[in-house]
Amino acid sequence: MKKLTLIILLAVLSITGYAQEFMNLGLKAGINTSKISTDDDAYSPQAINNYLVGAFARFNFGPIYLQPEAYYNSKGGEYIDRNNLSVVNSFNLNTIDVPALVGLKIIDQEPLNVRIMAGPVFSILTHKSAKGQFTEDNIKNSFFAWQFGAGVDFLFLTLDARFEKYGTDIEKLPTIDTKNGNFVVSLGIKL
Repeated sequence: MKKLTLIILLAVLSITGYAQEFMNLGLKAGINTSKISTDDDAYSPQAINNYLVGAFARFNFGPIYLQPEAYYNSKGGEYIDRNNLSVVNSFNLNTIDVPALVGLKIIDQEPLNVRIMAGPVFSILTHKSAKGQFTEDNIKNSFFAWQFGAGVDFLFLTLDARFEKYGTDIEKLPTIDTKNGNFVVSLGIKL
């Protein structure tokens, strides 16, 4: 009976060790800088700083990995009317963002990994507010964007820096092409 218990314990430990090499789960938090862009030269875009918090999973296939994530993100944008400098147009969005990233480990050594990644991100609004030309009714309830960036893992810590470029307009209005771009820096811990 003791031998059987020892064999089962060793088997569970070896499977757990293999699972940690194949899959990592973790929590992350960070900051983002978002900036609205329009195709109208009458407006001057301004950057806004916000935050994000969420979780990730990483599935390792040698140097290639898949990294789905889900996080709560606060972002927005602001622009000033160049013809009337006192008019500020802005919006604030709280979203659930779900990126599906594919990455490549450039350096894959213990305890340090250097990675690059890219993939789509889907944003679903949980709250929106707007002022100026923007109205809450004209802001879409979901968006599609692309993320690309790089990351570093050291022991159980993971640091990512990414650019996010929206593939769809954030407004329902057809008159102005309005997109929101983000720069995101996040720090995570692997569990």
